Amino acid sequence: MYNFVTLNLNCPLCGVSLMDKENLVDNEPSVKLQVQTEKGQGFIHLSSIYGSYNYTCDFQPKKGTLTKFFCPFCKGEIIGEINCEACNAPMVPLLLDIGGKVAFCSRAGCQNHFVEFEDLSNALRRFYQEYGNHQNIIKEEDTVEKMPDITPEEKEKDDIKEIIESGSFLHAYCPHCKKSLIETDIMKIKIVNDKDEEGFIYLSPYLNVFSSRSTVFLPEDKVIKDLKCFHCDKSLVLKNKTCEKCGSPVALISIGARTKLIDFYMCSKKGCRWHGLSEDDIHDIKLEDSVEW
Repeated sequence: MYNFVTLNLNCPLCGVSLMDKENLVDNEPSVKLQVQTEKGQGFIHLSSIYGSYNYTCDFQPKKGTLTKFFCPFCKGEIIGEINCEACNAPMVPLLLDIGGKVAFCSRAGCQNHFVEFEDLSNALRRFYQEYGNHQNIIKEEDTVEKMPDITPEEKEKDDIKEIIESGSFLHAYCPHCKKSLIETDIMKIKIVNDKDEEGFIYLSPYLNVFSSRSTVFLPEDKVIKDLKCFHCDKSLVLKNKTCEKCGSPVALISIGARTKLIDFYMCSKKGCRWHGLSEDDIHDIKLEDSVEW
């Protein structure tokens, strides 16, 4: 079972992979394309997580305008033979590496898209093989900071701590109403973006797995205006604590450890992976390999 499906996409003209591992969107490699509108031209990086509409762009396309998409390698324009059923704009097709294609609308702001498989049974089998037991492995070079060397005295103290291992499922709860923030095996939090649009962000509930998907647009490297419990609608953002990495406001949730709930902090800035525990809980609990969310 998988929480997020990351699509690997290729150019339909030259077949070259469009995946950009250097520029992340939703904490996953993005889909890199050249774009051109009346406002200008540049590069756009689309989220590779199916169902997410987040992206970064060299300029902000005006909502409702038609956009032309080009392969950054062969420079050819990528345009489909069918139009969007919602707004009649041309659809933009990209090839799935497992066979088939993804097509999305070329009109800025339109969220119409579809997936089409060449061989459904084969595609489902490959989906299960690639994503069914998918685990993000955090390597030392992928972390922002190196963990400090542990002295023998510190190691002895750590031996009596509870260690929450990377990949552990975090049973998350609202610190206000104590209701679960887990819905169908995904952490669900209500959000408000910088345009005062309300929606939800879905986070991986596994420690040190950073995939996310949101129902409203969230710019990368920008602070989310508010994060709330979707049950009681109370804010999870703290007024007196900031991220130890970037200085942004942090949100507080409760997670289950041993027989009690503990405070778990996470940064409210999109793309920042910092997370931490309260000073009281640090003495009893250690998050394995955790220097970021």
